[in-house]
Amino acid sequence: MYRVLAACFILISISVVADDSVVDSERNRIIPIQLSFPSGRNSCSITSKCSVTFLSAGYGVPHTKYQFLGESFTKLGYLVVAIGHELADDPPLSVSGNLFETRSENWQRGSHTLRVVRSELRDKYPEFDFENLVLAGHSNGGDISAWLALESPAFVDKLITLDHRRVPIPRSDSIAVLSVRASDFEADDGVLPTKLEQALYESCILKIPNSRHNDISDLGPESLKSNIQHIVHRWLAKASCQL
Repeated sequence: MYRVLAACFILISISVVADDSVVDSERNRIIPIQLSFPSGRNSCSITSKCSVTFLSAGYGVPHTKYQFLGESFTKLGYLVVAIGHELADDPPLSVSGNLFETRSENWQRGSHTLRVVRSELRDKYPEFDFENLVLAGHSNGGDISAWLALESPAFVDKLITLDHRRVPIPRSDSIAVLSVRASDFEADDGVLPTKLEQALYESCILKIPNSRHNDISDLGPESLKSNIQHIVHRWLAKASCQL
């Protein structure tokens, strides 16, 4: 069985943040998570559920270092679940060979982790909607999110990636897609939809000029974080695809 360890709650201006863990006994993994509840949580109920975002960090970046992005979701009434995928005894991320093949174990493991967290939390927090998830992730976290969206699309409503580079974005009418691109690296061939596919599936691909892949976290420049916040907020609130 899976269980959730006790949480410590910290009140901040727009949400309540809880550092927590999910125990996956099947794989003998303790999965660190951070829950950011919207300030309007009292309006969420079983009959009027509030939305949920699963947020996956870039490789080597703590899952707690994307508060700037989490704020974009909590301001719109989302529960944000930031998930730590990499544990100390996990094999390192491959840096050689065909990376799509050599890194697939990491993405499969991460996708499984997202399903485990969903399974546990949907019972613990029935006032939130775990049947129509928003998956968001930076870099390798975006690859993990895209992998799950391709693998288990039934409970994925939206996919937001921040400069992920390896796993193809779903071409689907059922999953809305936003991919925010930095300007120092290109995605692998076939990862991003073509212009024709973007029009067909209404996916939104936006490149931020003079931005760097490694700056996309709380440690990055304020101008970049603010730009990403505005893009994500506008897209979620109005489905607007613009810088």
